Amino acid sequence: MTLSTVDVAHLLVALLVLVVAAHAAGRLFARFRQPPVIGEIVGGLLLGPTVLGALAPHFTARLFPATGPVATGLDAVNQIGLLLLMFLAGAELRIRAGTKERRTAAIIAAAGLVLPFAVGVLVVLLIGHRDVAGPNGTALSLALVFGIATAVAAIPVISRIIMDLGIQDTPFARIVLMVAVAEDAVLYIVLAVVLGLAAARSDGAGGLWNAIGTDAPLPTMAYYLVATLVFFAVCAAWGPRLFRWLASRRWNLVERQNPTAFRLAALFAGVAVCAALGINTVFGALMAGICAARSDSGSGDLQAEGRSLHAWEAIRHFSLAFFVPVYFALVGLRLDLARQLDPVFFVWFLALACLVKGGSVWLAGMVTGEGRGASTRLAVALNARGTPGILLASVTYGAGIINAHFFAALVLMSIVTCQIAGFWLERACRRDARATRPPAARPGPLTAPEPESTAPTAIPQEVP
Repeated sequence: MTLSTVDVAHLLVALLVLVVAAHAAGRLFARFRQPPVIGEIVGGLLLGPTVLGALAPHFTARLFPATGPVATGLDAVNQIGLLLLMFLAGAELRIRAGTKERRTAAIIAAAGLVLPFAVGVLVVLLIGHRDVAGPNGTALSLALVFGIATAVAAIPVISRIIMDLGIQDTPFARIVLMVAVAEDAVLYIVLAVVLGLAAARSDGAGGLWNAIGTDAPLPTMAYYLVATLVFFAVCAAWGPRLFRWLASRRWNLVERQNPTAFRLAALFAGVAVCAALGINTVFGALMAGICAARSDSGSGDLQAEGRSLHAWEAIRHFSLAFFVPVYFALVGLRLDLARQLDPVFFVWFLALACLVKGGSVWLAGMVTGEGRGASTRLAVALNARGTPGILLASVTYGAGIINAHFFAALVLMSIVTCQIAGFWLERACRRDARATRPPAARPGPLTAPEPESTAPTAIPQEVP
């Protein structure tokens, strides 16, 4: 399918509208100290069938067609944005905490992962899955997705909230980020297996498993589990070394001329390897980001680390300027809350996920001796789903595992939990700041004046 001049102009106009709406709404949310990513989704939501589509359906259908070359172009930009988002997320999956908080983080991560995941799986297995299943969804895949949705935590959103509040150097921030990294690493592996099962069920499996040519359930599940674990393990063990070795070769003209291009080449290579194995390509982008970032931070060459820092800044700037906002705007554009959202399902799903996730983290915090206040803040922070929740919704909906009702509920839950976490933590930090303010600085009639000094006053000497 080729794009005519009119199609190219149409695609550029659609992208222009999406970029402007995403950045405008994101800036508005940022001014109110809310995650800009939520504003980008809301910007797309306003352009979609929920708002503009309800007021001017023909205009929306003409601007953002569901089929045809323009729709294909938007899907391509959407996929590139998703891959770049996962690439940057992998670069941030680095634990910078000391050893003092590791025991606390390990206990909280275990409790905040195992219990919510188990409850989510049991709910689907006991109640059923037909009301939320997509065309490729099975009882097993729906149960795993429900478990991930109940247990997932939002590293990017949590990091942004912590940085906005200026508490990134506190033990609380280190524990939260360590727990979120550990939980998301495990859940990404589970999600890779789920997407592989869905691809095999829909005859969309590619690469090595497609060449084997069997669709038996147990061998299929075993293959995707083993292939995913091996891919993650090999990348974690040897990926940074391989990247560092390639980057240091004199014949590597790409790294010497343009380090940004070499890191993007690593992204493409990771995506290609996953496609060859039949694993969803988003995990190739994730592991490419992890390997490249770990290699850059541990090279020991200050000049090379400076070049890599500029390269990462360049990737981050053009990704966050165009591709990633368009991705989130398209997530909002595809939401039709009037038709897709089931209020009853959303309310009980939100209540279940928040109570189970928050309660398990709170209990683990109390067991580790964090106290009620600190345990509550940990529970609220780790209850935010944010970007991983939205990613989970979009990729599983695109794979046909979940239906539109579950997709809308999961995206809306990710938005609501982020808003709750940001509001609660900001108020908690403000309250702590007032509580720790020195008594002499507190205004009020009870502040006693300082006694006058009876010591002789030193006469200052002039400096020649």
